[in-house]
Amino acid sequence: MIKKFIKRIFGAKNPAAAAAMPVMPVTLGAQEHKINPQLVSSNAVRVTQTLQEAGFKAFVVGGAVRDLLLGVKPKDFDVATNATPEQVKRLFRRAFIIGRRFQIVHVVFGQEIIEVTTFRGASADSAPKDEHGRVLRDNTFGEQHEDAARRDFTINAMYYDPASQVVLDYHNGIADIRSKTLRIIGVPEARYREDPVRLLRVVRFAAKLGFSIDPATREPIQVMAPLINNVPAARVFDEMLKLLLSGHALACLRQLRQEGLHHGLLPLLDVVLEQPLGEKFVTLALSSTDERVREGKGVSPGFLFASLLWHQVLEKWNAYQASGEFPIPALHLAADDVLNTQTEKLALQRRIATDMRDIWAMQPRFERRTGKSPYKLLEHPRMRAGYDFLMLRCASGELDAELGEWWTEFIAADGAERESLLQRKPKTEGDAPAKKRRRRKKRKSPDESGAAAEPTTESGT
Repeated sequence: MIKKFIKRIFGAKNPAAAAAMPVMPVTLGAQEHKINPQLVSSNAVRVTQTLQEAGFKAFVVGGAVRDLLLGVKPKDFDVATNATPEQVKRLFRRAFIIGRRFQIVHVVFGQEIIEVTTFRGASADSAPKDEHGRVLRDNTFGEQHEDAARRDFTINAMYYDPASQVVLDYHNGIADIRSKTLRIIGVPEARYREDPVRLLRVVRFAAKLGFSIDPATREPIQVMAPLINNVPAARVFDEMLKLLLSGHALACLRQLRQEGLHHGLLPLLDVVLEQPLGEKFVTLALSSTDERVREGKGVSPGFLFASLLWHQVLEKWNAYQASGEFPIPALHLAADDVLNTQTEKLALQRRIATDMRDIWAMQPRFERRTGKSPYKLLEHPRMRAGYDFLMLRCASGELDAELGEWWTEFIAADGAERESLLQRKPKTEGDAPAKKRRRRKKRKSPDESGAAAEPTTESGT
């Protein structure tokens, strides 16, 4: 009733004015929301308690409250308060103010960081924006009801006080959680234009939580998808990394395609997924990643992106070899092409790109199972990642399974067993292409010895 009254007075087309009007939240006690206090981080409780003892309001907020209501232990905890960033910083020994678009405080407890934000007010018309309407900087502070209106989805706009165990719900988030509906707060077109990253967040939350997207929230997505091109590449990369490490990466990528949001994020991914080998490879890689995330194991972003982009590299690698390049230089050229394209779109960090190159460059070396080459490969710092990548290639049918089996045995074997494996002849003709390439090189340069031809393959790795 209150929302309808506000709409009649201010009009639906004036969300900023509506957000400025006080809205009474629905208050739920412990018996109603049934949050398990043991799932709440002790450090988050400490932050809220410290702020409250200093005379400020303080609540656990956002995705942490959503997860607590779903009975899931949150990975991260955010706190919202009416204290300014400077006031928050003074209360904690290890606290750091960060952010340009909107200042926040990171309170550090060992390995855990509690992110503290000041209640945001209605976005000021004078806030700097780009030509597409994206807000560039907005440090406007406000009241709690204004902060709730500024949040993206109803299920992320609830506040939990660990001291009183009360949940404040300003936008019917509890009802949407119970109906498994993802709904944006305010006018969808305006909220997407304000921050286009929300287009990706819709997909991530829908896929991760298994929620359906509210029709009004979904309708503008495909039309407004190009707005993502105006977002800084670093922010897009951060959001893509969250998506891929959500434990539901495969579902997220499928939803990205369904909503038309994948273009420009992972170029040519459609082409890869339309090829039987490419689709199987990516599906296996993402399924493995999802399983590791759900088991609480670590996941290497370098390995993940190397898997997603491998078939683009493979296609270019084959093309360079067909044009006359030797295998190893051809692989490096292919990697350069793919990484240069991706860096423009996703701002891949140098460390991640280096890991990707190492994993790709190791692949031809796995096919050399003579002399000292296998022993040298065992000493490679990325050996485990390269081996896991090789096993994906074998499982997808790209390589004969015998190669993966041989390496599995070689890694586990002792000295004598390894020497025995080196004497074993491959069961397949997997090494034949390399032998043909070496013979062609000898014919082209008759004065070169076989020993001179070997380093050409080894030098690029």
